[in-house]
Amino acid sequence: MSDYKKSWPPLGLPPGSVRALLTLLVVAVVVVQTVRRQEIELLWSETLMIALAHYFTTRRFLSLPPQVIRRLADEGHIEPEANPLFLPRYSIRIVLLAIFAGLAIYLYRRNELFDSPALPVLGVVFAYVLGVMGRLPNLRLWGDVKAAVVLLALLATAIPYFLNRPDLVPREMRYIALGLVLFYFGSR
Repeated sequence: MSDYKKSWPPLGLPPGSVRALLTLLVVAVVVVQTVRRQEIELLWSETLMIALAHYFTTRRFLSLPPQVIRRLADEGHIEPEANPLFLPRYSIRIVLLAIFAGLAIYLYRRNELFDSPALPVLGVVFAYVLGVMGRLPNLRLWGDVKAAVVLLALLATAIPYFLNRPDLVPREMRYIALGLVLFYFGSR
């Protein structure tokens, strides 16, 4: 039997609460830096991508009926679904989407939406969320097309790096390739 029932969640908060707080803090730093028109350091942008991956990807490998999941959680075989920070399910995802939508609207009204550093941040967030929303169940052709497009775009970006000629890849192409990869991961 698993120790899920016996373990004490960090700080006595519901499971996932510390991850939710960390994610919200990272998002806050990225938003503040963007609004101030300051460059977003690699540490923050990479951490943001990890946090988004956590919130916008499927965590279970098996699709089970809700009653089976509840039974397995009650028996201690799997970790129960968490409601971080005592909020309803999916609240953190909705808050994250609202923050980035609000940032996009704010920047649009200031005519800064397409200026750096806003565009790379919002572009990758948009690509990832679009991928999540673009999940189509069991459509083999759609999955093949997505995979082929993303692989080709990333190969076109990676090959110059392998040849020690990253200067051949325009900055925009790097962002497009990154966006496509995030879209693909979001859609899985």
